[in-house]
This record gives sequence, C-alpha cells and structure tokens, in this order.
Amino acid sequence: MTETAIKILLAEDERNLSRILETQLRKKGFEVEVAYDGRQAVELLRDSEFDVALVDLVMPELDGIGVLREAVDLDAPPEVVIVTGNGTVETAIAAMKLGAYDYVTKPCRVAELEMLVRRAHEKRQLAVENVRLQTRLSRHEEFPEIVTASTIMEDVLELARKIAGSDSAVLICGESGTGKELVARAIHRLSPRADGPLTDINCAAIQENLLESELFGHERGAFTGAMTRKLGLFELADGGTLFMDEIAELAPRLQSKLLRALEMGEFFRVGGTQKVSTDIRLVAATNRDIDSEVADGNFREDLYYRINTLTVFIPPLRDRPDDIPVLARHFLKEQLSPNPPHLSDDALDVLVAYHWPGNVRELRNIMERLAILCAGQEIRPQDLPRDLVQGRRTDGGGTSTVGQDISLEDLERAHIEAVLKRENWHQGRTADTLGISAKTLYRKIRTYGLERPDHGQ
Repeated sequence: MTETAIKILLAEDERNLSRILETQLRKKGFEVEVAYDGRQAVELLRDSEFDVALVDLVMPELDGIGVLREAVDLDAPPEVVIVTGNGTVETAIAAMKLGAYDYVTKPCRVAELEMLVRRAHEKRQLAVENVRLQTRLSRHEEFPEIVTASTIMEDVLELARKIAGSDSAVLICGESGTGKELVARAIHRLSPRADGPLTDINCAAIQENLLESELFGHERGAFTGAMTRKLGLFELADGGTLFMDEIAELAPRLQSKLLRALEMGEFFRVGGTQKVSTDIRLVAATNRDIDSEVADGNFREDLYYRINTLTVFIPPLRDRPDDIPVLARHFLKEQLSPNPPHLSDDALDVLVAYHWPGNVRELRNIMERLAILCAGQEIRPQDLPRDLVQGRRTDGGGTSTVGQDISLEDLERAHIEAVLKRENWHQGRTADTLGISAKTLYRKIRTYGLERPDHGQ
C-alpha cells in the first residue's frame, strides 16, 4: 500500500518563482496546486482539503494574513507556512500568533521547505487523529483502552476522572509496563484541554544533547545540522497536554530548564534570544522511587514538588490478579486472527500464579506470540514460556522461586536474565517485553553484571 502524497497549496504571485517551487516540490513527492493571488488561494482552500499551505505574505487581491485568517476558520484547516521577505519578518511572526505553523524567509532552499512541510504535516496528522478519537468516544467510553476487572484499578480510574478536570500537574507512578501512558492519555482526553494537542516524549529514549531541542526547539544555525527552526514539544503542546514519560531520567541541567519553563510559562529555544510563551498542562510518569531519587540528590526537590501536585499510583499486575484472565483473553482477541486460540483452565492458573515483573506489557507480548504460534488451538501450560510455567528465575547459581524470601533486586536481576535468554539476548525485544527503554535495559545489564553466554565454548 503506497503512502498518500502530502497535498500542498502554493500561494505565490511571482510566477517564475512559483513554477520553480512547484517543480521542485513535485520532485520531492508532494502533490502541489498553485494560486497566484490571495483570492484564488482562498477559493482553492474552500474547494479542496490541503495538508499544508505555503503562503506568500505579500500578494495582490488578498495578502497572506488574510489567507491565513480564512484558512484557520475551515473545518479541516491546513497548516500554514508563511513565506516572507526579510523586511516583513515581524509581520510573519505576528502571523504565527494568529495560527500559522511557522515562517520561512526568501530566498529559501527547497530542502528547508521540504523539512517545514513534513513537520507541519506531522502536526496536522496528530490534530486530525485527536479529532477522530474524540468523535469515536462517548461518555460511556471514558477509558476504552484500559481493560480491567479489579476494584483496585477501578479506584485508580475514578481518581483519574477527578484529576482530569483540574489543570494542575500530574505525576503517574508505577512499575514499567503497568499502563502509565494509557492513564495519561485518558486524563488528557477527559480534561478541558481535550480539543488541544497531546504530545509525548520518553526522556530515557533520547540522548541528553538532543532532548533539550526536542522539548524546547531550536533556531536555525543553533548547532551543526540545524538547517531551519524547529518547534519543540512545549510549543506543539500549546493549549493542550505534554506527557513526559520516565521524567526521573532527566539530566540535572534539563531539570533546571524544565522547572523554569513550568513556573514562568516561557523559555528560550536552543540558540534563541527571544522568549517563547506557552500554555500547557504537564503529565509526567516514572517507574522509579522518585522520593529516593530526591533524597539521593538525583532529582531536584523543587521540580519534584512542581510536578507532584496530583499523584496517581498504578499497582503492578501481581497485585490485581483478577485482571490477568481478562487481559490475557483481550490480547488474544486483539490480534484479529480468523481462528484465535483459547486458554485452557490450567494455562490460566499458571498465568495467575506468575509474578509478572514485566506487568501488562509482558503479558501482552506473550499473548501476541501465542496467538501466532497456537492459532486455532487450545493454549496449554506446556505452550507457555518455560520460566513462566516454572514460576522461577535462573540467577546463575541455581533457581529461586517467586514465593521464597528474595530481594526485589535479585528478583529483577533473575527475571531480566530469563527474558534475555528467552529472546536469545535480543535486547530490543527484551526491552519491549519488560516494558522499559533499551537505554534502561543496557544500564540494568551493566548494574547486575549480566553476560551473554559464549556459545562458541
């Protein structure tokens, strides 16, 4: 299936320039329509749906600001990029306050335009998806993605309902794989900001030197490779919610900058000298004991209090065994197989008795695998992963059962080693099964001194 081309409206009255840009943009795979004045641009916008509009600021009949005002009032508005001369940059910046995505100055390079178009299209796709999801949901579907049969999780969801109506920061705590991101998305969807954007970032999955740019954006020329200005997630989340997963992984320097942005509601892009103001609600999540991180000096106390106005704790799967059969059957059906397998009572007993250090994420990955391997059959205990059936973890010096007196650290170490062996030491699949980032898995492998077996000996 081929990807649908991005549809661009090019509003440019200089015909030679418009022909050159049209030709070059088509070579990049875009679908392009051209308007040679503002009135024609508005007519085309009303007649057809465009993803991105490249609008010259100075045009006959109607200027770029007039086209922008008409565009933002459409039912399915495009993202508008203003094209301006050096003498009208201040007007172009004012256009951004009226709803333009960004601006570019003449003469501009095609590569620069291409990057702007693709980023603007990504933002529009996110907005369209949010609208689609909002339309699909009803009042009775407040948490459609969260499957539960336990009273303890119902209490969590009730708390999330109450929290959603506030505009205060939220901190979601819980082990990896418990569903923190799902609760964060539900809080946004049920909040007064539901019509605004929801942007998210995993603080552990991005290198520190790139994370600042992802959060706050950067100006053109701020560093090598910064060909154009990039808007950060704080700006993209304006009027909506920013979800920061694994926030305890933030480096101290970024913690300081984040605190200032939250307290002042403004910040500088990387390499920038002009303050940027935004209105966002922060929802953060962590799988660490953040109180200990504060006590150890790894996380700023003032930032902790700033993000911890409201707290939601999601219990691990082992503390809500009623959810295990319900979730297991749900994940099997979710594969949409024409001939799905079903779980035997004995297999269900094994699943309920298991400790689930990887929580819901681990259960889902196992069910996805079984849906493929056991299609049309009954899933029996012998079909389940061996370490799951045994209910024990190999720690190099023997075995230790879940029920024995064993520290959480030893239990985690043994479980990580067992999943690594199950996945033939494929760290990407192992991290996915455990519900943690590859960076976190690498750190834990080093911390616990785990070594891949040498099959050549």
